[in-house]
Amino acid sequence: MRRRTVGVIDRDELIVRQLREVDAHDPERVIRMLEPLVLDRRRERILQVVEQRLASVTVVFDAPHDPFNGAAVLRTCEAFGVHTLHVIERRESFLAAGSVTRNAHKWIDLRLYASAPAAIAELRAQGMKLVGAHPDGKLVPDDLASIPQLGVVLGNEHDGIAQDLMAACDETVRVPMRGMVESLNVSVTAAVLLSRATLGRPGDLDPAAKAKLYARGLFFTVQRAREVLGPAPATF
Repeated sequence: MRRRTVGVIDRDELIVRQLREVDAHDPERVIRMLEPLVLDRRRERILQVVEQRLASVTVVFDAPHDPFNGAAVLRTCEAFGVHTLHVIERRESFLAAGSVTRNAHKWIDLRLYASAPAAIAELRAQGMKLVGAHPDGKLVPDDLASIPQLGVVLGNEHDGIAQDLMAACDETVRVPMRGMVESLNVSVTAAVLLSRATLGRPGDLDPAAKAKLYARGLFFTVQRAREVLGPAPATF
């Protein structure tokens, strides 16, 4: 998919336009005002998703180029309950195909970095063990479930993981294959690795993150949420 294709969502729309408005409100106030307007079945579904969300598994995507892959990895993170996607933009901004994300970006915290050192520093501060996807990796997907704080590192579609980021990885992981092909599409690799990395993990968001995500879910469910809440408070 070309980066200028109609329907491609840019980084500002993924982060600012969709999420900044609701996140500027106090989550407890959003919950108090919007929760009564949501059907029980929908509210229970949102709460179920929130309770299963993971902070202990995250994904680091190095310099993605193709908007289809960007969207597919973002959607895969959401499907497996990964709360945060870290993207190192390097030379070009992160784009995602709107037809592929299927609104998954509303449920994901997206962190963007201009270079690898800033991302590495933040992930190290969180206690994450970085495991890079590589055809000759030492680990296999089943090994990931036992890593308490895991950052799965995915490479650029053409160049793989850049040298500075790979040097920061504590381990490498491969997807065992029996066919003639040597590698999988990056979004497929993400799905294989996350399916095993998240297996059996209980949701572990802290209370503040849960409240924020629940408020976000209510906001995007209530059709006239903006009118109910009124203007968000100014931030300085």
